[in-house]
Amino acid sequence: MMPVLLPLSYALGALPLGYWLARRRGVDLRTASPYTLGLETALRRLGLGLTLLAFLLDFAKGYLPLALGRGLGLGVEELLALGVAVYLGHLYPLFFRDPWPLRAKGAGVLLGVLAGLPLEPAWGMVPVALGLALYALTGYASLGALGLPLGLFGVLLFGGFPLGAKVLGGLLFLLALWRYKENLGRILEGTEPRLGSPLPLPSQRQVVCAFLIHPLTVEDFWQSPRFRWARPLVRLGLLKQAWIERLAELFRPMKVGEVRGVRTADGREVLCHLISAPLLPHQIKAKPELAVRRAIQGARLAKELGATVVGLGAFWSVVGEKGRRVQEAVPDIEVTNGGAYTAGTVKAAIPGILAHFAQSGKDLRNTTAAVVGANGVVAFGIARQIAPLVGRLILVGRDRERLEKSAESLRKNLERKGQAPEIQVTTEVAAIREADLVFTATSDPNPVIYPEHVKPGAWIYDEGVPPDVHPSVREVPGVRVIPGGVVRLPGRAKATLDLHFGAPDQVPACLAETMILAAEEAFDRKSLGGEVKAENIQFFVERAEALGFKVVE
Repeated sequence: MMPVLLPLSYALGALPLGYWLARRRGVDLRTASPYTLGLETALRRLGLGLTLLAFLLDFAKGYLPLALGRGLGLGVEELLALGVAVYLGHLYPLFFRDPWPLRAKGAGVLLGVLAGLPLEPAWGMVPVALGLALYALTGYASLGALGLPLGLFGVLLFGGFPLGAKVLGGLLFLLALWRYKENLGRILEGTEPRLGSPLPLPSQRQVVCAFLIHPLTVEDFWQSPRFRWARPLVRLGLLKQAWIERLAELFRPMKVGEVRGVRTADGREVLCHLISAPLLPHQIKAKPELAVRRAIQGARLAKELGATVVGLGAFWSVVGEKGRRVQEAVPDIEVTNGGAYTAGTVKAAIPGILAHFAQSGKDLRNTTAAVVGANGVVAFGIARQIAPLVGRLILVGRDRERLEKSAESLRKNLERKGQAPEIQVTTEVAAIREADLVFTATSDPNPVIYPEHVKPGAWIYDEGVPPDVHPSVREVPGVRVIPGGVVRLPGRAKATLDLHFGAPDQVPACLAETMILAAEEAFDRKSLGGEVKAENIQFFVERAEALGFKVVE
């Protein structure tokens, strides 16, 4: 009988009944998920009746196989095996994977399994009481749900049940613990919704977006409390960096923090979920297909969290044809690589930098300037902006042929305006040692500018993320390194993670573009691919100023 009942139990568990019910009622469960946004969100978005009905359907999935098994005279071990099978079906519905976008946790299924077991009432109430106590004491619905399998395991462990029952009860708890690991991580980081928290969803007064980040170095892994325990193992040499990198490639994207307290000039709050797929820069570049897959998963998670826009930060911005493939794979959320406002912040900052440089006693007309990464859109935009103002311009890039074409186009444009600075093209970074002013904006995961490349007294504007300038460059006499593309957020903004931009309220321009897009709902202005339109750059510069975003010079 068991060879028949086990697959039937799995198949019943795999039926996404709650999802189908919500779809028939016209409700998108991604904006009402008790597992990603909290139980109160589900109640307010679905209503008590629909939430209760969806819960009862899950309860029935867990209860019916065990009720049938009891009717057939099966023992507690066999019944628990059916419970594990139905729960596995609910967690990993192979036959219904495509129409089921959410990672269901199955609290209703667990309660149904508990109700179907032949336990004495006193023993049966222990898991329920533990779940309710955890929810009441902590405010976290996820901890309350975990109390059910934990309490059941305790009953089986200490209640004189057979060894097989104890093992299956432990397996049920471990399955639940694994599925709730993301919620537990968010509890550690202080970003899990709890009883009484404001709804983390878009409204007239609140804008919700998400931003995909990654660690710049191994040290960034330890910012998250869920990984911090491993730091001493690394320092003791028990855990090697190569092992960490291999493990990181197995992790799906996860929410690791938030940017909170952003209030625009017109009074709206902006909540930004920080989502990390923990790949280091060199891993993203070396494994492009894995990077695209993780970026797509990150965009899907952003949608589940209620975001209307997801931004691709740092090296994610160049993944999948600079976001195009991500947008095609996840069409129900807007995707941006942040290029337009990044270019806008550069455009806004450069006049001030040049003015300060001139005030230091330097004549721009006799100054040699260099642009590193000039094959890129942002860097070549800098070249166009400064070329008419300096005496000599050095363009540094990897593709000499493309550089020559770009330089020729720039020369012709300047000659038509009666301006003709000397323009030099090279693939050697060492050429910038002749420059008094250096602007750099590459997508290299490692520094490209070292002390031997830099002229003493030079000013360097570093737009690279991670930085293009090695920290040792600051030791060169008179050198001034200016970080670029940094924006100060309006209100009492604070990121829960160190984003490496100098202060908790300072973020990269690409993140600010994500917030502005969400606030203005100007989704036709999003940045995708390599093209950045001048009118979109101007749009973000103007709207940023109106909303209270300030470029940090």
